[in-house]
Amino acid sequence: MSSRRSLRHLPIFILLLVLMGLSSFAAHRIAQQLGIADLQATGLHRLDLYTASLEREIGKYAFLPGTLGLERDVLDLLRKPVDNKLAPQVNAYLEQLNDRAGTLSIYVIDASGHVVASSNWRRADSFIGEDLSFRPYFREAIDSGNGRFFGIGTTRGEPGYYLASTLADESRTLGVAVIKVSLEQLEKSWSTVEAPVMVTDENGVVILGSVADWKFTTLRPLDENTRSAFDQTQQYNRRALKPLGLKEIQELDHGARLVRIAKEGPEMVTVYPVAGRFLAQSRPLPGTPWTLTVLSHLEQVDDIAQSRAALAGVGAAFLFMLGLMLDERRRHLKDRLAAREALQQAHDELERKVDERTADLSAANHLLQDEIAERIRAERTLRAAQDELVQAGKLAVIGQLSTGIAHELNQPLAALRTLSGNGVRFLDRGDLTTTRANLERIAQLVDRMGLITGQLRAFARKSSGQLQAVALCSALDNALALLEQRLSERGINIVRHCPLPEPFSLCDANRLEQVLVNLIGNALDAMDGQSAPCLEISCETIGQQARLTVRDHGPGLAEEALAHLFEPFFTTKEAGVGLGLGLTISAGIVRDFGGTLSGANHPAGGAIFTLEIPLTAEPRKP
Repeated sequence: MSSRRSLRHLPIFILLLVLMGLSSFAAHRIAQQLGIADLQATGLHRLDLYTASLEREIGKYAFLPGTLGLERDVLDLLRKPVDNKLAPQVNAYLEQLNDRAGTLSIYVIDASGHVVASSNWRRADSFIGEDLSFRPYFREAIDSGNGRFFGIGTTRGEPGYYLASTLADESRTLGVAVIKVSLEQLEKSWSTVEAPVMVTDENGVVILGSVADWKFTTLRPLDENTRSAFDQTQQYNRRALKPLGLKEIQELDHGARLVRIAKEGPEMVTVYPVAGRFLAQSRPLPGTPWTLTVLSHLEQVDDIAQSRAALAGVGAAFLFMLGLMLDERRRHLKDRLAAREALQQAHDELERKVDERTADLSAANHLLQDEIAERIRAERTLRAAQDELVQAGKLAVIGQLSTGIAHELNQPLAALRTLSGNGVRFLDRGDLTTTRANLERIAQLVDRMGLITGQLRAFARKSSGQLQAVALCSALDNALALLEQRLSERGINIVRHCPLPEPFSLCDANRLEQVLVNLIGNALDAMDGQSAPCLEISCETIGQQARLTVRDHGPGLAEEALAHLFEPFFTTKEAGVGLGLGLTISAGIVRDFGGTLSGANHPAGGAIFTLEIPLTAEPRKP
């Protein structure tokens, strides 16, 4: 009897195992794909940040070699390298410049490749007199005027980035000025981030990295010709270049790859795993033959996928058992109805059902209260998520402006160095008038740099969420100031209309400026490639409402774009350029102010976005 019952339940047990296995497999596969997709988006953002930090670190010193051509003593020494009277003066100048710039070394090479002056002239292992004509940065500078090179010094064995520029007079090339920069501080800052990063050269050698043991390893085997070239140029000072042990597992979309790094020796103490499976995303660095790679570990993705697979299996088993119980209950009720018990039994059954319904109503009431509380929590969570997306949008705008900002700050910094150096000479000569003029010019440049950084600091500040009276024309001007570099580079003609007296509205100034920056940025993107772009911005009062409009002279909005303009994740931009959340978030911000945001095509051409918010009284001055 027992064996027959077991055989009768065997197909049900097999069906349950199959259902659990299929559910677990599907949940694991879907969770892993979604996790990798999220990891790819995070990796692209990290690539942007690391690329910007490396370009900024190198860009600080890019102008420095060329400035040595402004020093008459340096040029005179190259014209007469045997003149020992000038050598001590040039050495002392290079030593002082090296200390102030914070570089590893600065030296001058004559046209034959010999070092004639160096900042480390006091040291026993000074570069003076060395023949560096075999170094690639010297040959590249002689051939093209500038040289860039990463390698290990042949004298002290220090790795660094070399920037070289030719020094010439009116008739010929006299020599080459070389600046050696340490990127160690940048590597230290990378070692504290959430995912490891490394930079490889054109030969696949890791030259920079957040993991110390990865440095000067190779991503692929080196052939004999490459190793012979290294021996000739001494780029890595004959250092052993061992393989990193990185193996590609799978090729993904958008250039991403799944790779595995083997664990060799004792595990290093780091803030992130350095062995196992990773999502590798690479990007070439502009102006160099280097490649920057971000490695995002898949441990968390695998853990989430396994936990969701387990939950799916348990859930499938629960649903299956619940179905069996319901089917069994249905059969039981059918038998009871078929029996037609006595009137007393029917009365008892009726009372039992009434009690059950009462209990169900009480349980339903509790469930309804729980659902209301859950919706309140969800609304608070959505509000917090919107605030985080607004802050992320601000940082994205700052990232887009970073190149222009670096250019704006590099020019004053170079001018400050030249003016301060000239001021010392004029002061030594007793020319106080010229020295005073240089100091006034330095003060103007410092004020200019302070204005640029002050605008960015105010824009990046996280909103407090408190509403106050905001001057609308001033908010427009602040948004234009943040985008000044993009506007000037594209030659945008700005037509601005604001009434007097200036209208005020009760809102958050920081969030309002975020909306205006988004609308103006979209207008600039719409006019990309036009020969004479024009941007019209106006502010006017209509009754108790303030109306702000942003109009571009681009091709206008398509019918599909108008139909889905404020829907999340709808965008007309190329993949990877935007997420389609800018207008959605902006509309939500304006709605919180009690206003509306709409978009349409202007009758005269182009698109126009209209923002309407209630007016408020001008705040009293203290």
